[in-house]
Amino acid sequence: MTNGTATNSSFDSQHPSHDGSDPSPRSRCEITPIERVVDADDRLIMAHDPRDPRCEKIRALRTELLLRRESPDRADIVALLSPCAGEGRSLLAAELAIAFAQTGRPTLLVDADLRRPRQHLLFGTDNRHGLSQAIESGAKPFVHAVRGLPRMSVLTAGAIPGNPLELLSSRAFASMVEDWRDNFEFVVVDTAPVVHFSDALAVANFVGRVLALSRAQHTPYKDMQDMLRRLAATRSQILGAVISHF
Repeated sequence: MTNGTATNSSFDSQHPSHDGSDPSPRSRCEITPIERVVDADDRLIMAHDPRDPRCEKIRALRTELLLRRESPDRADIVALLSPCAGEGRSLLAAELAIAFAQTGRPTLLVDADLRRPRQHLLFGTDNRHGLSQAIESGAKPFVHAVRGLPRMSVLTAGAIPGNPLELLSSRAFASMVEDWRDNFEFVVVDTAPVVHFSDALAVANFVGRVLALSRAQHTPYKDMQDMLRRLAATRSQILGAVISHF
């Protein structure tokens, strides 16, 4: 891939124990109200067992993105895009956000998959209110603090709307993205599969920076090529490609 670094990331189904630690007080001003404190699922190895070999691959990806920061004064926002479902996109988005938060930088994880959201499942919370309701109402969204990760916030997708693409193409969502740039250091955005929906392309257009994800022995080559072709029509920059193995 041009203008990108290929990084192999391995994901498996190990279940390390929960550390049970309490969240430390946040040292920054919250720009959005905290709804509740949530716990990272055991599948999120970065939160529970940083010595696991696959965590080093997440940290290597984090380092690549740190080296490509555009400005220290505004948040780096990256959207994770993949052609199909079942490629590990939501898991990688969560793990990457955890990795950024572990550096002590204010980090936001956003679930912008308004079709089949997953982040609320990975952090054990309900999904009645979130991104979709905030876009529709124009209000600041409620976010969740994460136990043991005092610099991390999670914005779930919210109840599935009838018009996901329209919401993610709206001025209200664009304004929200700019608000995140001014109030966090890193923002990681999960998206819907590109092969079936155009939602992720709308997100990429506003966010501007993308990681392209595929899964070994799973993602059809033609679907990946089609996604990259469609991304070329947006204002986004492809930072690199990640191949997951799980």
